[in-house]
Amino acid sequence: MTTLAMGANAPLSGQKTTLTVEVLGGSADVTALQLYADGKVRGDGDMCFFNQTSIGGGTVSLSVSGSRSSFELDLGRIAQNVEKIVFTAALEQGTFGSVSGVKVSSSERHELAVETAGRSEAALILAEIYRRNGQWKLRNVSQGFNGGLQAIAEYFGVEVTSAAPTPPPAPGAAQPKPAAPPPVPPQPAPKPVSLSKVSLTKNERTVSLKKKDGRFGRIQVNLNWNQKKKSGGLFGLGKTGIDLDLGAFVEFKDGYRNVVQALGNSFGSFGQEPYVQLKGDDRTGAVTDGEWLEINGDKWPEFKRVLIYAFIYEGVANWAETDGVIRLMVPGQPEVEVRMNEVAGDSRDGMCAIALLENMGGEIKVSREVRFFRGHKFMDEAYGFGFRWTAGSK
Repeated sequence: MTTLAMGANAPLSGQKTTLTVEVLGGSADVTALQLYADGKVRGDGDMCFFNQTSIGGGTVSLSVSGSRSSFELDLGRIAQNVEKIVFTAALEQGTFGSVSGVKVSSSERHELAVETAGRSEAALILAEIYRRNGQWKLRNVSQGFNGGLQAIAEYFGVEVTSAAPTPPPAPGAAQPKPAAPPPVPPQPAPKPVSLSKVSLTKNERTVSLKKKDGRFGRIQVNLNWNQKKKSGGLFGLGKTGIDLDLGAFVEFKDGYRNVVQALGNSFGSFGQEPYVQLKGDDRTGAVTDGEWLEINGDKWPEFKRVLIYAFIYEGVANWAETDGVIRLMVPGQPEVEVRMNEVAGDSRDGMCAIALLENMGGEIKVSREVRFFRGHKFMDEAYGFGFRWTAGSK
C-alpha cells in the first residue's frame, strides 16, 4: 500500500478504479463532482451523491455500506472534455476536528493521509482524479472548506434547490407596474439538484411526508451495513461477518396483514397485496448496496402501517458494529434515513425494529424506532400485529 501525503499524486494504471472514503466517528455526505476546463460542473448531472448515485452514463457510480462510501470509476469511458473528478465530504454535524479520522484509499493500493486534528471546517475536498498528458492520476488534496454540502456544491457550479419560501412583498403603497419585457423564446428550465435529506435521531424522531392526492409512487427502502469481514476463529484465521436481512410487517385498513422477508420465501408483491416486495436476498456478500424493499405508494390510501425491520441471519448479534442505516426514498420527497449508530447499550438481541410508517390522514408519518427484540414473535407482541408464528427457513 502506497501512502500519499497532502499534495502528492500517483498514476492510475487501470481503466477501472474504485475510491473508498470512510469517515470514522461522524456522519458525512460524500460526493464526487465531474469538472471541466473551467473547474466547474456543466450541469447538475455532474454531481454523484446520495440523491444521484450514478452520473456520466454509469462512468461514475456510488455505493454506500455503513460508514464507507465507494465510488466506482470507468476511466476509459469518461467523456474527453472532463478534466477531473473531485471527491468531497461534508459532515451533517460538527467539524472534522471532532471525528476519529478519515480513511481514503483506492483499489490500486493507494492510501491518502488525511489529517483531521484541529480542523474547524465541516467539509473537506479530499482528493481528485485528473488527466495529465492522457494519463489519469490520483492526488491527495485534503483541503478544508467552510460550509456544508450545499456550499461546496455551489462552489463547483451546482444549482441547488432552495427550501426557503419566497418572502411576500412588504406592505405599503402599490408600486407602478413595470413595463412588460420583450417576449423570449421558451427554453427548458434547468432542474436544480435537491440536497434535502432528513435524518431521524433520538431527539428528532418523526417526519411526515405528504402529497395532495395521497399517492406516492414507487417507494424504495434500502438497508445497508458494514459487510466487512473480521478475523475470528482459531488463531484469528477465520473470517466472520454479519449478514442482515430486511423485512416488513404490513397492515391494511381492512385488516389484511402480511410479512415480507426472505425467511420463509415470503418476498411479497408490488402489483398486488401486500403491495410490498423484497428485491432479492443476497447470500454471497457480492452486493455492496445492501438490500432493497419497494412499497407501492399509489396504494398508500389502503395502508394502515408498515414496520421496517432487520434481523441478523448470520453472525454474532452486535448491532453497534454493523453501522446499519435505513434509507427511505419517496419520489418528490426528501430522503429519510435512520442510522443505527445511536444504539442504546450493547444489545445482543437478533432483531431490530427500525422505522414505522403510518397512514395519518393520507400522509406518511415516518418514526424512528431502533428497538431490539429476541425474535419476530416478541417484536409482533410489542407492536400488536397479531401474527401466528412457526419456525421458518430460506
